[in-house]
Amino acid sequence: MINNKNSGTVSIYTVDSKTSSSSLEFRCPTIEKACKCQHITVHTVTLSSPSTIISCVEKVPQGETSSNITVADSEHGHPKSYDESTTSTVLRDVHIPTRLMEDFLELSKDNTDKDLETCGILGASLEEGVFYVTTLIIPKQESTSSSCQAINEEEVFAIQNEQSLFPVGWIHTHPSQTCFLSSVDVHTQYSYQVMVPEAFAIVMAPTDTSRSYGIFRLSDPGGMSVLKECQETGFHPHKDLADGSTIYEDCSSVYKNSNLRFEIFDLR
Repeated sequence: MINNKNSGTVSIYTVDSKTSSSSLEFRCPTIEKACKCQHITVHTVTLSSPSTIISCVEKVPQGETSSNITVADSEHGHPKSYDESTTSTVLRDVHIPTRLMEDFLELSKDNTDKDLETCGILGASLEEGVFYVTTLIIPKQESTSSSCQAINEEEVFAIQNEQSLFPVGWIHTHPSQTCFLSSVDVHTQYSYQVMVPEAFAIVMAPTDTSRSYGIFRLSDPGGMSVLKECQETGFHPHKDLADGSTIYEDCSSVYKNSNLRFEIFDLR
């Protein structure tokens, strides 16, 4: 955790199953590829048992500490709240750290420059009926310009179990494509949403000048029913819904929260 936030002192706690916990203190200006003052950027985490953790508390700006995420309405050219989602199911609110997407892009930059996708898993705690995303896990992975496959997933499961996290979603880049969910992406999203109805997918599309990111979920019951029945793999078309609605839609009830502690595990 970060102590003495205003002075830039960071405490990194490492716990090993064979030894007692210990604390190492560093000054932010002297840490290379570890963190930046006021927010976290982690480039390398060595997985131990329990896992090594680096965390931070984001600096709270003046005024509100959370805000509803909006997305440009392509038909009318004005912001549309995700609360206007067509999903009829009542979903619990989800709060994500304000800098989550920006920090993920920083960690993805090397791959993005090579036109390779990067993916990460989002873990959340559940408190009083609200999900708080507190953990970003970037697994070992195999990537192309249009796909990303996590490997050694047991490392991800170990962290989720240690931290008692709900798998509320995932995040990945489209380094040279527009912001959308592909036919492969919607199958990945189904695997999350069938476990946690509030689960969502964040797509970061840094080269899309019309929409640099999107937060999506499968429509329910429409999209969920289509994906449940679909047995195909790879890139393939999905049948249209009878009522004319789409398989996926802008996510509802997602908020940016500038007062969230979050941890980043980069296992690559």
